[in-house]
Order: sequence, then structure tokens, then C-alpha cells
Amino acid sequence: MAGSTTGALLYAVTAAVLGMLQFGFNTGVINSPRTFIELFIAEHYNASPSLLFGVVVSIFAIGGMIGCPLASWLQEKRGRKQALLLNAAFGVIGAVFMGFSKTATSVEMLIIGRFLIGINCGFATTASPTYVSEIAPVRLRGAFGTVNQLAVAFGLVGGQILGIGPILGNNEGWPWLLGLAIIPSMLQCVMLLFAPESPRYLLLVRRDEQQAREMLTKLRGSDDIEDEINAMYVEDRAEKQEQQFSIPDLVKIKALRTPLLIGVVMHLSQQWGGINAVLYYSTTIFMDAGLDEDSAKYASIGVGSILFIMALVSIPLMDRLGRRTLQLGGLGGMAVFSILMTVALTNKANSTMSIFAVIFTLLYVAFFGVGPSSIPWMILSELFGQGARSAAVSVGALVNWFANFIVGLTFIPMNDALGDYVFIPFTILLVLFFIFTYFKLPETKNKTIEEVTALFK
Repeated sequence: MAGSTTGALLYAVTAAVLGMLQFGFNTGVINSPRTFIELFIAEHYNASPSLLFGVVVSIFAIGGMIGCPLASWLQEKRGRKQALLLNAAFGVIGAVFMGFSKTATSVEMLIIGRFLIGINCGFATTASPTYVSEIAPVRLRGAFGTVNQLAVAFGLVGGQILGIGPILGNNEGWPWLLGLAIIPSMLQCVMLLFAPESPRYLLLVRRDEQQAREMLTKLRGSDDIEDEINAMYVEDRAEKQEQQFSIPDLVKIKALRTPLLIGVVMHLSQQWGGINAVLYYSTTIFMDAGLDEDSAKYASIGVGSILFIMALVSIPLMDRLGRRTLQLGGLGGMAVFSILMTVALTNKANSTMSIFAVIFTLLYVAFFGVGPSSIPWMILSELFGQGARSAAVSVGALVNWFANFIVGLTFIPMNDALGDYVFIPFTILLVLFFIFTYFKLPETKNKTIEEVTALFK
């Protein structure tokens, strides 16, 4: 009974992953209204609209870089639930700034709103997976872990659908479109009030066994919880005996440096393989391929939809084929289709080729969804023992958001400079990432942490 899914568990997981849905929504939503936001900038400022739009897009990732470490600190200080609750309230403020930026004729408000919602989303990418993994039964932890990715993909598709012209992707609608970020945050605020605190946090951090037992009984729908309580204590004792490592230690100690390098490169491959260029600017890419603006927006919905489908497909594959195989397959497929995208874009005068450009872009996204979309987030916790894990995971998240910022800021100038050849730099990087992964990444499937860490000693 203790390993089954209950209503209380599903409720708590849903409340937590609304933060990840927010992350997906705000990644996908900025794509469609580009024309109208640039028009708004041009009307009120004499700076370059495309440059300021690049700032609006990329400032989101700067917020994310602040949100990640903030979440690590606050969830230890205030508890998992309280941290998520405070972050949801923060998301409401970011959404209000974005939603009222046009009414106040203030591009600054738009930039501040994107920055604040970036902090909210960075916080969620750290706090939500922690809470979910701590409340899920051990044998369902992998399956519940992928729910985070599903929520991101669902938010992405939602943002892209709402961004089509007849709905909110127009001159009047875009502030409403960005302001809709208030809904997941408000809903999360309300739902979290009735969600349980993590029993693991209560037992091992707060040392409140009575409360931990109550919450665990509620989550499992049964008072058969002795084994789970004992397992937490065993893990806690093992953790106390294990040396704790800081971020500088990860760089200094050779046995930790190699897995850190692997994890960092995995995170860089997720961002610098070019996926966010597609997520932030797919409408622009499809228009460059020869589609009219409305068709380009409809094609963009395909991008989010494929990510959603691939998140579902990769759940059973993760433990069947293993992390290494999926990561290599994903990077290899992305490299092949980024070359084919370039070929199609350079021959777009032929109308058949512009259709192929869209198809190749969607296949490129599908291969991203196979492995590179979720494996970098999992791999660091599988390469490190308890003592170094949290330092390593926070380095990975920081690198991921920083790389995201670079792509968001540089893609428009790169697109202006390279035109149809804009994906060539990403192709070169994908090939390099593939080679590195082939030689360096060990398979972690069905291996204990001890077996994996022994590989680096």
C-alpha cells in the first residue's frame, strides 16, 4: 500500500509542478508577439527594437540564475512548501508587471516583469523537483520526476496556442498574453495552502517525527509507514557519515571534477544545441523559411506539441535504453536535422523546401525531447554521492540558465549576420557535444551511486 498513488499525493504533486508549467509557459509565450512588442518599443524608444526585444527575452534567464540558488537556500530555511508558496506569490508580481507594461507605456516594466518571472521560474526548477522527489514513494520517484518535464511541455504548448493571432497574439492581446502568467501562480498559491509539507524535511531537517508521520500517513493513505520512516533515518545516518563537499571542492578534487565536467557539458549541450533559439524564436525561423506570419505561429504550436509527446515517450525509454543511449541518440539526431534545416532554408525559394524546413525543425525538436531535454537535469544527481550532490546540482542549474541567457541574447544578432546559415554554429557544437558524450558519459542505468562514483576514483 505504501508504494501506491493516492489523491493526497497527486494533489501535492500537481500543486508543485504548476511552477514548472509556469516555466514552460514563459519560455514559449514570448515567441509569437515579437512583432507587436517590437512595434511597442519603436513607438516609445529610439533604441533598436530587435536589440531591446533580445533583452526582454534573455533577462528571463538572468532571473533564473538568481532563482536557483535562492530556492536551495530558502527551502532549507523555511521548508519545501513554504518556499514554493513564497515563490508563487512572487510570480504574481512578475505577471502584473508584464500585463500592465503597455497600459503604463513602459518597456522597463516589461523587462522588470520578465526578470521577476525568471526568478520565479528558476526557483521552481530547483524547488519543485526537490519537493516532488521527497513526497513520492521510492518506486514511483522516476515516473513522478518526469511529470516535471511534462508540465514544462504542457505550459509551452499552452503559451504557443494562446499566442496565435486570433486569440492573443495581436497588438491588443499581447500584454494579456504575458499577464496570463498570473493564473498558474495564483492557482499554486491557493493549492499549496492545503498541500502537506515534505515528511522528509520535517523528519530530517526540523526533527519533528510526530508531524512527519502525520504527513506521510496522509500522503500514503495508510499508516503502514514504518519502513519508509526507517529508510529515511538510515539515509540520514549514511549522509552524516559522508563528507560534505562545497562547490570549490568539486573543482579541486579530481574524483569529483570529472563527473562535474560531464554534468556541466550535458547542461551546455541542452542549451547550446540551439533548442532555445527554436523555442524563443520559432515564429521568426518559420517566417524566414517562407511561411506567412499566421502559418508560422501555427507551426510553432507543433514545436511545443512534439516536446510534450516526446516527454511521454521518453518515460518508459529512460530505464529501458539508458541515459547514455538516449543522450547520444538525441544529440546525433539534432545534429543531422540541424544540417538538413540549413539545407532547406538555403533553398527556400522552392515552396516544397520551406515545408521541409518546418518538418526538419520539428524532427530536430523531437530528437531533443528523446534525451537532451531531461537527462541533464537527472544526470548530476546520479553521478554524485549524497555529500556532493546538492553542490553539483546547483552548479548544473546555474550553468544551464547562464547558457540559456547567452542563446536568448545572441540569436537575433546571429540571425541577422548569418541569415539562412544561423544553425551552423549549433551544428558544430552538437557534433562536439556528441563526441564528448560518447567518450566521457558512463551509463548510470541500474547502477547504484557507489558503483557510479567508483568509476571516477
